[in-house]
Amino acid sequence: MPRPAPIVPRFPRPEPPARARSKPAPPEAARQPAPKPPRKGHWLFRLLRGGFIASVWLTLGVIVLVLWFSRDLPRPESALDAARRPSLTLEDRSGRIIATFGDLVGEPLRLKDFPPALPAAVVAVEDRRFWHHYGIDPIGLLRAAWVNLLAGHVVQGGSTLTQQVAKTLFLSNARTIRRKVQELLLTFWLERHFTKTEILEIYLNRVYLGAGAWGMDAAAKTYFNVSARHLTLAQAAVLAGLPRAPSRFNPRVNPAAAIARGKEVLAAMVANGSITAAQAQAAAARIAFPRPPIGDGWFADWVADQSEAVVAPNEDAVLRTTLDGRDQAVAESRLTAVLDGPGAAADVSQGAVVVIDAATGAVRAMVGGRDFHESSYNRAVLARRQPGSAFKPFVWLTALETGMTPDDTVLDAPIRIGSWAPGNFEHRFLGEVTLEDALAQSINTASVRLLLKAGGPRAVAATAARLGIADRLPDNASLALGTGEVGLMELTAAYAPFFNGGYRVVPHGLLRTPHPAERVIDPATASMMARMLAAVVSRGTGHAAAVPGHVVAGKTGTTQDFRDAWFIGSVKGELIGIWLGNDDNQPMKGVLGGGLPARLFHEIALGID
Repeated sequence: MPRPAPIVPRFPRPEPPARARSKPAPPEAARQPAPKPPRKGHWLFRLLRGGFIASVWLTLGVIVLVLWFSRDLPRPESALDAARRPSLTLEDRSGRIIATFGDLVGEPLRLKDFPPALPAAVVAVEDRRFWHHYGIDPIGLLRAAWVNLLAGHVVQGGSTLTQQVAKTLFLSNARTIRRKVQELLLTFWLERHFTKTEILEIYLNRVYLGAGAWGMDAAAKTYFNVSARHLTLAQAAVLAGLPRAPSRFNPRVNPAAAIARGKEVLAAMVANGSITAAQAQAAAARIAFPRPPIGDGWFADWVADQSEAVVAPNEDAVLRTTLDGRDQAVAESRLTAVLDGPGAAADVSQGAVVVIDAATGAVRAMVGGRDFHESSYNRAVLARRQPGSAFKPFVWLTALETGMTPDDTVLDAPIRIGSWAPGNFEHRFLGEVTLEDALAQSINTASVRLLLKAGGPRAVAATAARLGIADRLPDNASLALGTGEVGLMELTAAYAPFFNGGYRVVPHGLLRTPHPAERVIDPATASMMARMLAAVVSRGTGHAAAVPGHVVAGKTGTTQDFRDAWFIGSVKGELIGIWLGNDDNQPMKGVLGGGLPARLFHEIALGID
């Protein structure tokens, strides 16, 4: 029997893994690799790369800006020898400085040459962190900004001394971005090429301090008449305070403001630890300024014009003048006293005085008005006024040169020339009088008769011109009464031949100016004129000018309606010329040449050497 087939168990057939259903192929452009997960640090790399690129462009931009701002930058190496206006320094006959013109630069000093108080004061008030910063002081800028914010306006600056040196030496005061950038560039250049000590020395020797003074030494001589080597603490404080506003704090212009600023500097020095409060208080009490140099006005301007003939162009010069300090001070003070006192009561608002050496023509004093600061117009030199009877000596001299003598007589009686009939001031007539008495009493009718007898107005005008009167004079008989207009300086100088033996002098203010003597009057004639002019003072209209113990000779002058009053005279070898009046030609109240002018002559004569 056949075996049955073996039974094989059946198991289910495993199904193959399921396949994803096929989809349509995407477009070629969309076939991109799957994004990779971000790598750690990739963002930092991009940031650094961007920063590097930005810094490169920023650096290039800065370079371009620097080059643009530097295209007209001055060469620093040559600025230390920058050009300036040549200076003219005028001294009086004793050597004292009376005036300066142009840019005055003093002796260049090293830091060790200055008294320690001066650099300490400058640093305290201008840049207290000077020794610690590198040209720019961020702390100082922030401090100044805060102070200004609290004050509501600018009261403090933040620029350093180095920046101020850069601006002073190289740049203008224009407030532009270009100028500020250039200032910064030059500041860094200075800090790199100079030490702090050298920068401070440059500042002290170059900073502008007003009145044409550049540098501390020039300012010390200008304001205190001393070298910067010898400044006191009080003086140093005043000078250190000037750079902020040289005009406003100028001691000559505004001494009160200069004192207040000096006290601010002393306070800054206390805060900085440079001095004690007691030292500051003592120094503040000593702040004072000497009287402005005498002659720093009309005389100085007059002499400066003369100096052009003796000073080489574009060169500094120091010139000694003929001015006498004592004479000038006396003339100024005495004129002021008259104008403020009896002059004011008599409606006299102006006056002028000159003092001239009768032998040489050297001008010893010149006052051109009441106050130079109020009016610089020089009435002693420029003004032209009628001299009245002060012109009569030229009539008498012309008569003497025709052969007359002081003892000859002339008629004092009414006279008429056409429609003109001159009279005497006292409205009386003396008949025959000597020439000496006629001049002493200033008789008008006698003067007219002498003019006609001596050759007429042209002959008298020629005599006056020979003695130095350069102005055009009228060609009629009224010239005998001084109707021509002349200047005080030339009229006074024209009297010189009467008292020096007959020599004409040329008024001058420079010692080195040569003036050869020229005899224009015979010595005997000059002696007769001196005799008659002395009689004017001893027993005539000029008796108020007499000075006990001295021979005084001169002549009074009064014009119509009391518009001008004069006295020209000689004493102690000096000629003193005086004019009083008003610029607008208004009459004074009865002022005669023998009154206020003669009394002023007396006062000045007592004071001069």
